[in-house]
Amino acid sequence: MVRAFHFACLLVLITAFAHSQAKPDSATVGFTLDFPGSRPAYYSIRVERSGTAHYESSGNTSSESGQEDDFTYDFTVSEATRRKIFDLATKTDYFQKDVDSHRKNMAFTGKKTLSYKDGQRTGEAAYNYSQDLAVQELTTVFQSLSSTLEYGHRLEFDRRYQKLALAEELKHMEETARITPLLEVQAIAPILQQIINDPGVINVSRARAQRLLGAPQDRGQ
Repeated sequence: MVRAFHFACLLVLITAFAHSQAKPDSATVGFTLDFPGSRPAYYSIRVERSGTAHYESSGNTSSESGQEDDFTYDFTVSEATRRKIFDLATKTDYFQKDVDSHRKNMAFTGKKTLSYKDGQRTGEAAYNYSQDLAVQELTTVFQSLSSTLEYGHRLEFDRRYQKLALAEELKHMEETARITPLLEVQAIAPILQQIINDPGVINVSRARAQRLLGAPQDRGQ
């Protein structure tokens, strides 16, 4: 009986230790941009240490339309991008300090917020512009992620409802990729593959989607 009791206690301690060790692995880094008048007007990205990520955005479908367009998407970031995000979060002390430059007469480019949370610490920092190089780099990463995911969102809409618009969207996406490699294109690979396989899409657009799917990408390195 005593031996069984000691064994049960040992199991409890082992389980508790395992949970305590696992807490850092449940860490998340988040980014939000609130910029009324832009498209999207608001978006948020949450990346877990495992690489699992969640994206949400909202805003008008176009500058002429008053129709709201809410978009949510779950995806997985590459190991290189995940590592870069968490390394940069560490360099900024997990956003536990003021990172805004507080420069006067600085153009407003949206309220940005970086956040961090794990089993041991939390941090959140809001800014318009930051002189912290790690914050600048994180901002670029998250904005690039949003750009790729919004391309995928528009392509999905166009393929379903206005296939002729696909040509212009894919052309613009390909031109953008020539200047700066797109970040995490694999996150929207399913919609690109659907376009490639869709006989109702003109060949030029299908070829562009194929090139984008195989184009060099920014892997966060």
